[in-house]
Amino acid sequence: MRNRITSFFALLVLFLALSPASPAGERHPEIQAALSALQNAKAHLQSAAHDFQGHRVEAVRAVDEAIRQLQICMQYED
Repeated sequence: MRNRITSFFALLVLFLALSPASPAGERHPEIQAALSALQNAKAHLQSAAHDFQGHRVEAVRAVDEAIRQLQICMQYED
């Protein structure tokens, strides 16, 4: 399971690195987009009818941690 969480964070970093450059005036638009996507994914996981053999709970925890980390990132300047 730890390997899956590490893979998740690695994919998130890759997503952020490959995102287009931020338009002038916006602060960390790629991180804001990732936060929005993660919050949407969390909502879908929480309302899912299936528990995915117990993996849903771990996935929600991983999403919560990713959200927390991105919120910390938002505090820094470019």
